[in-house]
Amino acid sequence: MNASPPSAESLRAALAGLLDGLPPSQAAKAVERLITNYRGTTPTDAPVLRDRSDVAAYAAYRMPATFEAVRGALAALRDAAPDWTPGTHTDIGGGTGAASWAVAGAWEDNPPRTTVLDWAEPALALGRELARGVLDAEWRRERIGSALRLTDTDLVTVSYVLKELTGADRTALVTEAARAARGAVVIVEPGTPDGYERIIAARDLLVGAGFTVAAPCPHSGACPIVPGTDWCHFSARVTRSSLHRRVKGGSLPYEDEKFAYVAAVRFPVTPAPARVTRRPQIRKGQVLLELCGPDGLGRETVTKRHGALYKEARDAEWGDPWPPGEPA
Repeated sequence: MNASPPSAESLRAALAGLLDGLPPSQAAKAVERLITNYRGTTPTDAPVLRDRSDVAAYAAYRMPATFEAVRGALAALRDAAPDWTPGTHTDIGGGTGAASWAVAGAWEDNPPRTTVLDWAEPALALGRELARGVLDAEWRRERIGSALRLTDTDLVTVSYVLKELTGADRTALVTEAARAARGAVVIVEPGTPDGYERIIAARDLLVGAGFTVAAPCPHSGACPIVPGTDWCHFSARVTRSSLHRRVKGGSLPYEDEKFAYVAAVRFPVTPAPARVTRRPQIRKGQVLLELCGPDGLGRETVTKRHGALYKEARDAEWGDPWPPGEPA
């Protein structure tokens, strides 16, 4: 194995030469077409990524964001279960392997053996190429849907996949993931209202299958958000590549990837006592925290009178457990 760990930096390095030989305008057009496709209705019997040009462009554009979102979800899982280490991992719909890079990085000292399943052979081929010498992984072509049958594994990840499936296939896939996972299931979707709805539906299936929610929720009961009034999501900062700037016309060196997720486990776990659900509002002498706790949604105001806790509140970030120092 290569000594270079599967980090955001090593992933960017692996992606750096991916677009060599592909004209910038062609890469940008491929990304724009694929984004339009993903925002629409994708048939479950037709891979969206058709050839190497598609895969190279979309991997360079999307892998860093997917990596950071999954890394954020895994960090919350690890905080809630610091003594658990998966020996095996199955990445459903893993494509070029962004989630698998995040898993290997999360357990860098003892990364699990990974199996990446996807229906697009060009994506698998490119993922295999990128991961050579970095990930201990098998790349296997499978149709992702209700017919999928998994070998038992410690950890299952499903990232940015459920939107591509019909409702019946989503239910079947999450049910199969729950059956096969000996330890944990982590599901990540876009941080949009419909992405949150898919996460809540998956969460309900996992809880119904006997799992305990480790993150982000501080409990395994019903979500306190009234449907249609709001949605639970978080944010991960992503370094922008030149392709990002060409496609989006932006000048900032970064962008924020909004995502929704659930991490659920089969073993005892202590979730966060509460979680910060919006960016903290820092005002003169006080910090306003929007929180989700066992008793539902609420707001806490931390002032200078709270001493050391005030500094902790000023340093708190969206998605952090609260109060600090507690299991997450």
